Amino acid sequence: MALKPEPTVPFHSVQYALRVLETVAKYSGGVSEGQIARETGLPPAHLAHLLATLCREEYVDRTADGGYVTGEALALLSGGDRKAGLARKLQHALSALRDTIGAAVYLSTYVDGEIRITQYADGPRAPKVNEWVDFRSAAHAMALGKCLLTQLDHDDRRDHLARHRTARLTSRTITNEQVLFRKLDAQPATVPVLDLQEYAVGTVCAAVPVTAGRSVGSLALSLPVQHAHRLRQAAAALNRHAGPMLLSMAL
Repeated sequence: MALKPEPTVPFHSVQYALRVLETVAKYSGGVSEGQIARETGLPPAHLAHLLATLCREEYVDRTADGGYVTGEALALLSGGDRKAGLARKLQHALSALRDTIGAAVYLSTYVDGEIRITQYADGPRAPKVNEWVDFRSAAHAMALGKCLLTQLDHDDRRDHLARHRTARLTSRTITNEQVLFRKLDAQPATVPVLDLQEYAVGTVCAAVPVTAGRSVGSLALSLPVQHAHRLRQAAAALNRHAGPMLLSMAL
């Protein structure tokens, strides 16, 4: 099965979005698109796309006279209980993404040398992966695990694999560490990492990085193998939605 997922949306767009939000926040009574363009230096077409995304994600609202003010989602993340607000925002986004692409979706992070799935969204029509082997021990075989490993340096990868050996989970699992490292090194940062029945027979997965600050994270999806023909399209949708999630985490 040869799949060539589409490249991701550049994550520097998140930096531009933060600049737009900083500008909007300065004007409690609203600010025009022209003023935002002047202060951020963003070209009109790019700014229009960012504003549309920020409105859709409720980070900014459009006023009656066509200006922009800070939205409910930004106020929620800026409030006293930011952690709870962020969790609710991300869970809502994951549930919407699950329904959009028809697949179970997962947010994961690499903390203290271990994989941790922090949130996920599944359902009757989008079943999550059966964790038949502890995810913490299967980074080498999972799309989200390999995606996390690509973001580590060589020493941290070796440390992880010294603690979690590359066991053969299916006939497709890469168990040779040198082969695995070459694949990780060759993985373009802008292309989803794939798992084609490497962790579990009957399941295919894709993952993209979502890294805010020094944190290492990934956004992933899983599909039953009978839906493998949808993997490329689903991975492309995953790319498009990674930016807004990364923005939430960066705020």
